[in-house]
Amino acid sequence: MKKLKELPESDFLKLFFAFISVSFLVGAVCMPDRAEMFAGLGRIVSSPSKLSLNTFAVGGFSATFLNMGLVALASTALFHFCGAKLNNVSTLAFLLTLGFSGWGINIVNMWPGVLGVFLYCLVKKAAPGTMVNAMLFSTGLAPLFSDLMLRYPGAEVAGFQPLGILLAVAVGLAAGFFLPAGIAYAPKVHHGFVLYSAALPVGMTAFLLQGALYKTMGIDVPAGPAAETASVVQPLGVNLFCLILFGLCIVGALLMGCKPKDYWEVLKDRDAAVSVSGKFGSAAMLMNVGVYGLFILAYYNLIGASFTAVTLGVIFCMLCCCNSGSNPRTVLPLLIGYVGASYLFMGLSSLAGGTFAQAINAQAIVVGACFCNGLSPIVRKYGWQYGVAAAVMHYCIVTTVPNLHGGFCLYNGGFTSCLVCLLFVPVLENLCKTHEERLAAKA
Repeated sequence: MKKLKELPESDFLKLFFAFISVSFLVGAVCMPDRAEMFAGLGRIVSSPSKLSLNTFAVGGFSATFLNMGLVALASTALFHFCGAKLNNVSTLAFLLTLGFSGWGINIVNMWPGVLGVFLYCLVKKAAPGTMVNAMLFSTGLAPLFSDLMLRYPGAEVAGFQPLGILLAVAVGLAAGFFLPAGIAYAPKVHHGFVLYSAALPVGMTAFLLQGALYKTMGIDVPAGPAAETASVVQPLGVNLFCLILFGLCIVGALLMGCKPKDYWEVLKDRDAAVSVSGKFGSAAMLMNVGVYGLFILAYYNLIGASFTAVTLGVIFCMLCCCNSGSNPRTVLPLLIGYVGASYLFMGLSSLAGGTFAQAINAQAIVVGACFCNGLSPIVRKYGWQYGVAAAVMHYCIVTTVPNLHGGFCLYNGGFTSCLVCLLFVPVLENLCKTHEERLAAKA
């Protein structure tokens, strides 16, 4: 374990990604419906994947784990064969793509955007290894690529069509080609207060493409998955898998020499742009994966979330920020804000005679709370109370943002975080003092 601890950050992360990939493949063969694994995978890749598709209902439990493992392996292969140097952003890109492969990305629809980023590399003469993160971020448009391949311009699924595949590749080439420029510019918009930075260009691209391909042509946007698909759950399998996986991460971190005081340094750090593996070491990062993962799992059990494939996926979508500063301490105020907002608006809805549908354990709100964690830099820089306020704002608009992109952007919650920052960060920077400024004033 000493040799593992002494590995360079990039090499350690490659091993970590491989470990996660293999874990999902092992999980696939442990599921009770493993006999239907490959048939179920066929149903997943040939089904539309608009927000929020519960692949447990479409392909089954084993096929969902298989798809997630294959997408993770493909992502790991891109990092390896392109010669990428991995860092905290690579961790975010990998785990985010893995999480969405439970409810939107599959081993087929992930490639059109990836090809577009490869085209960017050819035109700009950029090394593909420097663009693998952008390749994975391009998969945020995977539901649109599936719709183009399977049913555009109609609403009924017709199966893979040659013209549809060509259209999906063409749109993917265009979207992926321009995405790196948007990713580079996004931090200037939100000033570094959103960890899901790529969500801004991906969300705006989905907004544009929905308008160009549907609204302006008078074509109706197809409906999302039927509500009853959310009733297919696997609470025991998801909990056991996550408990074992995150438990192994904690054990591995301890064997690598991570002590409680080392992890405490991670928890109390207030650097708004921290790389945990770069600043505190690989063992501390692995410990945060385990502890933060169990924290997320405990939260979902506490609020009574239904364990669909979406819930399984958002655990890893939320965990993706574990190497960029998110941890139980920085995220707790955001979750408190979400829970408080739910009860507040439940009461206000009752007084106003409204129909309240945003309970804290509703699937849309469970997903929204996951991506609110991308606002944790606000907590680190300004304090917990501002994190609570940001979470309330996020809660208020997260279910309306899909109207902008038609459900074709998987990064809906991250896109919402960017919109919150557009409203909130100017107020913070003009009227509020940072944590350090308040300490200096007291001194």
